Amino acid sequence: MIARPLPVTAGLAVLGFAWLGPLPEWSLTRFAAHMTMHLAVVAVAAPLLALGVAGGPLDPARRLPGLFAPVAAAVLELVVVWGWHAPALHDLARASFGWLAAEQASFLAVGLLVWLAALGGGVERRHERAAAGVAGLLLTSMHMTLLGALLALAPRPLYAACAGVADQQIGGILMLAVGGVVYAIGGLGLLAGLLRRGESTP
Repeated sequence: MIARPLPVTAGLAVLGFAWLGPLPEWSLTRFAAHMTMHLAVVAVAAPLLALGVAGGPLDPARRLPGLFAPVAAAVLELVVVWGWHAPALHDLARASFGWLAAEQASFLAVGLLVWLAALGGGVERRHERAAAGVAGLLLTSMHMTLLGALLALAPRPLYAACAGVADQQIGGILMLAVGGVVYAIGGLGLLAGLLRRGESTP
């Protein structure tokens, strides 16, 4: 049984929009469309899906807590996200459906890993995991903010599948405004919960 069906349904709807709508086709020539699809997966669908299963019987962080260390998950997401935004891999994913599928699947996998590592797990270690989750989410926010700034400030297009500097700048701004902000809100929300629990503890 899913712990919270509504977030799971919303997350699946976002994935349907990102993958079955016009964004994959637009992303062949528009960097901003690619970034919209990327952020829909990691910053909208992944946290919704994680919120829906966290703490419930389908939460993998309860059964395999060692695989869901928040900081390690954040580092892995950094490697995956930055790797796919290297010009060679990015252009490969824009030119081939197979590589696009691999890119999007890896984005979803690491997004779920980070959010489940921060939000999931058993009750007995929830406080400890949430504290590490703050660090993991804020680390992810920082590296997404840095990547967004680099893309927005680059003086020339870095990718073949880009409609010019303005298109790339829009993509970078989206990364800053959505990716960096959503993960920061998640980290600060966990921190606020920890502080409230600390104040209520005698």
